[in-house]
Amino acid sequence: MGRPATRPTKLKDGYYIEIRNKGSKTGVKLYSGTKLQMHRAIKMYERSKEVIILGESVNGKFVDKEPKLHVVD
Repeated sequence: MGRPATRPTKLKDGYYIEIRNKGSKTGVKLYSGTKLQMHRAIKMYERSKEVIILGESVNGKFVDKEPKLHVVD
């Protein structure tokens, strides 16, 4: 099997959101290449999950320092 990875994974350039179960502390990061694709993914998960918008990633770092919680309208 081998050892588990010790370094964090490098992020691709694009847009990221985090999907969590309601009330959970950890979630899964989802990658989208464009802002439109990110908004489609948000619409798909907003009813059943907690969606946190991490923002745009450039050179492995996020442009916005503060993630935002998406609120359903």
